[in-house]
Amino acid sequence: MAMITSLSTWLRSNEHTLAKSGIDTARLDCLVLLENELAINRAKLLANQHEILLTTKQINRLAKQVKRRATHEPLAYIRGKTEFYGHEFFVSKDTLEPRPESEDMIAILQSLSGIRDNDHLVDVGTGSAALAICSQLVLPNIQVSATEISQKAITIAEKNVARYNLHIPILHGNLLDPLSTPPDVILANLPYVPNSHTINKAAMQEPAIAIFGGDDGLDVYREMFSQMSHRKWRPIYILTESLPPQHRNLETIANAHGYQQTKEADFIQLFEPTTD
Repeated sequence: MAMITSLSTWLRSNEHTLAKSGIDTARLDCLVLLENELAINRAKLLANQHEILLTTKQINRLAKQVKRRATHEPLAYIRGKTEFYGHEFFVSKDTLEPRPESEDMIAILQSLSGIRDNDHLVDVGTGSAALAICSQLVLPNIQVSATEISQKAITIAEKNVARYNLHIPILHGNLLDPLSTPPDVILANLPYVPNSHTINKAAMQEPAIAIFGGDDGLDVYREMFSQMSHRKWRPIYILTESLPPQHRNLETIANAHGYQQTKEADFIQLFEPTTD
């Protein structure tokens, strides 16, 4: 027998279900799932919540999604996509969900006066390739490539690159190892959470390799700077992301490899070669 219910009834019931599971954003999450299922914007959903009826198929699909969200699985994984810097990207459990704080990296990148046409930018540890793609979109005259150690993440990254019809090679390997030519600009949103740090239930479902960075959280950054110095590469800009309390230690690491901090914005630091 077909089951039909009003949007308002579904919303009330499932908001309660998620709230009982400890989801602080229960109502918002339900609205996001509804927007995704019905392809109707939120304002229209709310204005017509008593008139819009859900079919049996829609109810069943939504029930599976609510069940997943009740386990604190990130909405981005349930939807298979997320928004970053005004653009939509595919994501999966093999990629970290791009964070709003990372958008500052693109804003700073866009403001830099020393970047020239055809300069080579590399997004190290690209994940979904959101940073690499946004870099190419805001600076269309530069060359962009990316590296990634996870082959499964590369599959998602290449899917996103194809979606935007861009030419961004995604190179398989550890940090700078896959590069054959030196980059002029490095974007590095690398794992930076200390191993002992407690993360929330949603983050626990993201790939640990993309989150944890050793005892103080900065081991992967140490390795990247070491790789760069070993090759005697001198990019004109290096942008990194880490927790603000880690910034002084990351600056010390950069200083030891001939770089000084020239800008800081929340989670983001900008490093340039130390002047002699």
